[in-house]
Amino acid sequence: QVGFEDYGPDCDSMRITAFLDIPGQDNLTPLARLEKYAFSDNIFNRQIIARGLLDVFRDFSNNEEDFLTVMEIVVRLSEDAGLTFFLLLEPTVRTELMEQIPPIAIFLQESRPKFPTAFFEYLMPIVVRYLTDVNNQVRKAGQEALLILLEQDLVAQSDIENKVCPILLDLSAPDSDDEYKVEAVNIICKMASMLSRTTVEHMLLPRFCELCSDGKLFQVRKICAANFGDICNAVGQEATERLLIPKFFELCSDSVWGMRKACAECFMAVSYTTSPEVRRSKLSPLFISLISDTCRWVRQAAFQSLGPFISTFANPSSAGLYIREDGTLSIRPSMQDVNSNSCQPSNNITLMSSSTNATSSSSEQPMEIKPESSTEETSAEVNTKLSAENLNKDTREESSDYCTNPGEEVSRLSQGDKVAAGVIEITKDSSFPGTNSRLQSAEDVFNTFLYWRPPLPDISRDLELLQFKTEKHKDSCSVPCNNCVASSEIKKVLESLQEHIDDPDVQAQVQVLSAALRAAQFDSVGDYETKKMEESSGQLQNKTISAETAVSDATCNQVEEGDLSSPASQDTISDQSATSILKSTDSEEQHRGSSVFLKKEQENNPPFEDDKSKLQDIIPQPLLDQYLSMTDPARAQTVDTEIAKHCAYSLPGVALTLGRQNWHCLKDTYETLASDVQWKVRRTLAFSIHELAVILGDQLTAADLVPIFNGFLKDLDEVRIGVLKHLYDFLKLLHADKRREYLYQLQEFVVTDNSRNWRFRYELAEQLILILELYNPNDVYDYLRHIALTLCSDKVSEVRWISFKLVVAILQKFYTNNANALGLNFINELVVRFRHCSKWVGRQAFAFICQAVVEEECMPVDQFVEHLLPSLLSLASDPVPNVRVLLAKALRQTLLEKVFFKSVGNPHLEAAEETILALQSDRDQDVSFFATIKLKQGNMDDTAIEKQ
Repeated sequence: QVGFEDYGPDCDSMRITAFLDIPGQDNLTPLARLEKYAFSDNIFNRQIIARGLLDVFRDFSNNEEDFLTVMEIVVRLSEDAGLTFFLLLEPTVRTELMEQIPPIAIFLQESRPKFPTAFFEYLMPIVVRYLTDVNNQVRKAGQEALLILLEQDLVAQSDIENKVCPILLDLSAPDSDDEYKVEAVNIICKMASMLSRTTVEHMLLPRFCELCSDGKLFQVRKICAANFGDICNAVGQEATERLLIPKFFELCSDSVWGMRKACAECFMAVSYTTSPEVRRSKLSPLFISLISDTCRWVRQAAFQSLGPFISTFANPSSAGLYIREDGTLSIRPSMQDVNSNSCQPSNNITLMSSSTNATSSSSEQPMEIKPESSTEETSAEVNTKLSAENLNKDTREESSDYCTNPGEEVSRLSQGDKVAAGVIEITKDSSFPGTNSRLQSAEDVFNTFLYWRPPLPDISRDLELLQFKTEKHKDSCSVPCNNCVASSEIKKVLESLQEHIDDPDVQAQVQVLSAALRAAQFDSVGDYETKKMEESSGQLQNKTISAETAVSDATCNQVEEGDLSSPASQDTISDQSATSILKSTDSEEQHRGSSVFLKKEQENNPPFEDDKSKLQDIIPQPLLDQYLSMTDPARAQTVDTEIAKHCAYSLPGVALTLGRQNWHCLKDTYETLASDVQWKVRRTLAFSIHELAVILGDQLTAADLVPIFNGFLKDLDEVRIGVLKHLYDFLKLLHADKRREYLYQLQEFVVTDNSRNWRFRYELAEQLILILELYNPNDVYDYLRHIALTLCSDKVSEVRWISFKLVVAILQKFYTNNANALGLNFINELVVRFRHCSKWVGRQAFAFICQAVVEEECMPVDQFVEHLLPSLLSLASDPVPNVRVLLAKALRQTLLEKVFFKSVGNPHLEAAEETILALQSDRDQDVSFFATIKLKQGNMDDTAIEKQ
């Protein structure tokens, strides 16, 4: 009889139950022996029993009575009062026991029909109890076990609400021990994402909010700040904005810089769960304060999170792009490529890009958006809609300033002319398609209902009065609230920094904040002045039209009444009309004067002019200004030496958020990053240039990205590999003529800075297999064929094997496109280059190529048996066994399995069988083996066989 102590800790390799079944002098049953060693005074015995509990449960699971006995032993092992002394001395036993709880729980879940309540009655109380163990190691093991159980969904909802959550709330109470409180808040934050939203919101969220304001331990607040995004995601938008955002503001202004840094790191996750209004009005100014923090580490974390935070403003409806479920970027169809905030009139409208960039405008093709209603409307309905649209045009412009299309002018006719002619003329830019097709002739528009009906009453004056009241109400409002909030927050931060103005870092922050403040004020003033200018021009136009209408109506009335004997009255009317027109002209001159003054002010302030070229309305302008400043060399000195790399890493996300219509805001920054002295920055851009090309479209890609792409092709290998890995993805986005220019440059990838960098050439071969579909057979033969043959002679075996697949793909390209002559020339070159190669590696490559050709069926069988099969069979007399091995594999595994070669009477079949018989009697054992055995493993790695 031996004991566990005779083996010590190395007893893990033996099965516990096998040892328990050893007959001994004690005449004890296995269960009795298990109980004996489970409560032994020897530490190793108890530890080994705890470590092997899973095997014990598996072996005793067939008998329900024995299984319950083992479960009771486990419970006693964890709580027996007689073992208190040993358990306190050796926490490793309890730790081992707790580590076995998750696998035992999974086993019980699989065996649930036999023991449905075993885990909840016996093991779950142990897990809850160990959360309050006196030993730190045991508590951590209990916390890890609890998280695993929650992740596997093995804990019942009632146990979570009645057992787990009350324990955690007690441990995180204000009067709890500091160490227990830190661990409790940590486990609360980690388990929040695994629980239901109702449980988190009702049971854990109030305590989490209290812990965020814990003034005793900064460690507690730091854990809350680090996991703030997970809690927001767990409770949803409504609870986040109502309860968590105020706490987040407190943490972002905490006196300990570690809290502010943690908030900056999780800012994107918090922003993701809020509404666009809260994100723009509250979180944006808060993030600006973190970027301007006095601590360098906080600023560094904020700038690293700036790009991800900006990406939360992305709107697929405005950007025209969206992310698919598989993670790929795709262009949204034209029907959905409309701003979600834009207004859609009931009739057909034509949309164009509103970008001020000439290249961007040229790249955007106009689209005709048709309503869902039937296009076969009556002429009465069309005219009614168009008339209502003209009557309410001012109101519609007031409700949405950005809904009108630039370059589109509507020539308004008087109401009488419209009724007489029956046609509404709309003059548009010549680039608008389908304009003439939508206009109808006078015969089609004629309708008895419209033609003979009494004219509608003129309500233009009532509308004008209503518009005047609305404008007067809007005049009482100040500039937009968002800019007010941003300016006030920036001013507060500037005031707080005045005390430390001697510090160089603080001076840099003051300069940044001053620029942001000027940008915010300029944006506000610009929006306000633009709005006033539009309103005044609208009033001027309405007054002019009203005056002209009054004069014409008065003149017509006088002519109809025949009162031609009083020229004085006519002079009076003319004087009145002239006076009204002069007043309108004076107001127009004042309007022009104010706009000229504003232009002069902008010209006198160069920073405003630079900022104006990068204005947009997708994200708050201060955020974009801060992002664009990340390429400033001063940032590398005051914030982070790798800040440019972070800017390059997040640039595709920022570009996706702004959309291609605002690419002009990022163009200069992208060019600066592409010419950065650090190769890591250029490498980051090279890896993402294909995604940016999808975002910008073919026109902007050809104009702005292709020159940078060409520069990356001549860069270091560390940068070129980023371009090479996505070469196919980038080239397929270019036009055919532009794509053809890169055929000659592809040869430059064969040459690397370091010849040992064989993975670079391997990646080139993989990309060429994909690129073949982008070019015609003649281009493939003239350019890509030479690269493939060069790679087939590479020194590294891995490069050669992938290049053989490239050769087969080229042959398939020729014969698929009926370029048989090119295919035959290429086959003859392969025979000369590889079959008659002086090195055995080349002849072995020929056998592999022939085998791959047959497997892929990339060429007609008659062509193969005529041009390749004789040369292949001649390898049977090759002096090198490795060549004959590959020949035997090609014949036995591939060639003879094809239907063509199985037909009786086929002359080629006889030649192949004779070669197989000769190889079966080969003096080399491997050759005869592969020639005799018909292997059925289709996915066997040929490379591994060659190496073997």
